[in-house]
Amino acid sequence: MRASGTAPTPSARRRTVRTAGALAAAGLLVPLLGAAPSSGASRPTSADGLQEAFAAAATEYHVPQSVLLGVSYLQSRWDGHGGAASVTGGYGPMHLTDARTALASAPHHSEGTEDPRGDTSRPAAPPTTEVPAESELPARLKTLPRAAKLTGKSAQRLRTDPAANVEGGAALLAAAQRGLGKPLSGDPADWYGAIARFSGADDEATAATYANDVFAVMRDGERRTTDSGQRVALAPVPGLRPDAAQVKRMGLRKAPAGQTECPKTVSCEWIPAPYEEFKDPQGNPDYGNHDLADRPKSQSIDSIVIHDTEGRWEGVLNLVQDPTYVSWHYTLRSTDGHIAQHVKAKDVAWHAGNWYVNSKSIGLEHEGFLTAPDTWYTEAMYRTSSRLVKYLAKKYDIPLDRQHILGHDNVQGTVTSSIPGMHTDPGPYWDWQHYFTLLGKPFKAAKGKGGGLVTIAPDYAKNRPEYTGCVKPGETCAPHGSAAVRVHTEPRDDAPLIKDIGRRPGGQDSTIDVNDTGARLSTGQQYAVADRQGDWTAVWYLGQKAWFKNPKKQPTAVDARGSVVTPKDGAAEVPVYGRAYPEKEAYPAGVPVQAVSPLPYKILAGQKYVIGDKVPGEYFYAPTFDTAPHKVVRGKDMYYVIQYGHRVGYVRAADVEVVRQAS
Repeated sequence: MRASGTAPTPSARRRTVRTAGALAAAGLLVPLLGAAPSSGASRPTSADGLQEAFAAAATEYHVPQSVLLGVSYLQSRWDGHGGAASVTGGYGPMHLTDARTALASAPHHSEGTEDPRGDTSRPAAPPTTEVPAESELPARLKTLPRAAKLTGKSAQRLRTDPAANVEGGAALLAAAQRGLGKPLSGDPADWYGAIARFSGADDEATAATYANDVFAVMRDGERRTTDSGQRVALAPVPGLRPDAAQVKRMGLRKAPAGQTECPKTVSCEWIPAPYEEFKDPQGNPDYGNHDLADRPKSQSIDSIVIHDTEGRWEGVLNLVQDPTYVSWHYTLRSTDGHIAQHVKAKDVAWHAGNWYVNSKSIGLEHEGFLTAPDTWYTEAMYRTSSRLVKYLAKKYDIPLDRQHILGHDNVQGTVTSSIPGMHTDPGPYWDWQHYFTLLGKPFKAAKGKGGGLVTIAPDYAKNRPEYTGCVKPGETCAPHGSAAVRVHTEPRDDAPLIKDIGRRPGGQDSTIDVNDTGARLSTGQQYAVADRQGDWTAVWYLGQKAWFKNPKKQPTAVDARGSVVTPKDGAAEVPVYGRAYPEKEAYPAGVPVQAVSPLPYKILAGQKYVIGDKVPGEYFYAPTFDTAPHKVVRGKDMYYVIQYGHRVGYVRAADVEVVRQAS
């Protein structure tokens, strides 16, 4: 969520302390359990047991089985997560919420000490320890206790027994249908209002969007094997047309769309981040929490950055409305996928910890916790997020690939001193393959002859690398599917991990800590192949040959095609930068020259790195509340954005040559 940018001046350190303290407080507002799945979780006894449970619950509560399956798919894709709670305290295939039970010590926050703005052109305010007030839990976070009353089953059983959980969901849907004065019809088209109510949304647009998504699932049908090995199928019901007007008669509020920039297929609410001038405690002028701009007219918008909030919805909204804090463009709610927009896309939010990236990106925060893999994200949030990203990508001509759709953990530090503090969300448990499938761009092997490049594409459910630090430092995390693959110095499992001299300047080894990105490839990222030996593939990574296991029976990467950069002939090495800033001659009078500071990273002769973009050197000068002195400085130097390690990097075009088709 947060981020740190440039050299640690005293003012930057003050802002760092303030943001770290405030966000830690955000995590403590209503922290949710991030521990391992419940040991008491039971599983259906056969591979078809869950399918049978859906059929039995549908019969008992007179809910069409397609409705029950459709709702469950949108909540959890029928996964049970071993009885662990989601980010909003939801349990089981039906995502029955019991947030009070899930309350516990806060999950360990994504590591990092970054200043989210990532620029030292203006002073930072001193630290504050004010904690936003918390309201009572809304009804959408308390559906499991109600299901327990309706079914007569214990809350513990509803949390841990998938069949009982499905029964609880059926009871809630039946109660919602009766509450709307509707018969328990066998026609799924009659259940639109009950499905909308099941979402827990308090506004009309979100409830309708949720119901529309469930009906889309029912029309198209789905089939998959769940995380516990259960085979579940929903036969398509083509031509299904519900009475969508039911939602308008439910008395829900109309969320103020205001100035939102969202596709019509999602629910979007305008909750603005304040652009206000104020005095810090020492009486000095300050402002926050973003900068007014005129993008894409002033600067192109080249990327979208995916974050997780490390806090609960209500608390996070309090923070983005604090003028002394940080900002991002959109927040997405886990329970139903509802979206709040806070900053116009034309303006620059303070979210990525790298001022160059902030100036040219849009930031999306997703309600979630990096180090709590089983505080899982709902399918509803993945779907609305993908629609928003597709909309923004089309509007601003942003390619749908991992060089342009970045995780916060892929954003580079601006200078050497900022690298260790850069944030690591959304982390190894964000399902990039599923996300890009929803974007219509699944990661597949390139057609024709390839081999010079690879796209990282492990099977998320089967790929379960060991991590530590989810609950306590050094303690092993619960086994879980992951989008990440580790890289070693040699082609064997017991070889040391690749070192990241930027993250650990002392030369210490990388670790398997969940926040350590030093030796990690992520799904969708592309790298140039350096070597192959049996089940192992080596790629160029952080200036080194990095090996990862890539067996034919369970591949973790597929062949790709594309363009790479390599040092020009005669150059032994070329520097890598954390930002694409202009040469000093480009700065007009009154705008301080920003150093073009190389990072400790280099590309050595013969190495190759995949290109994401070719961009001009640019710097957005915006140190004051008054926008009159704001300027975009654009130089003659051109840069290539490259996939250097886990994070992107920048190289001067003058230093490298482009190989159009790696081989």
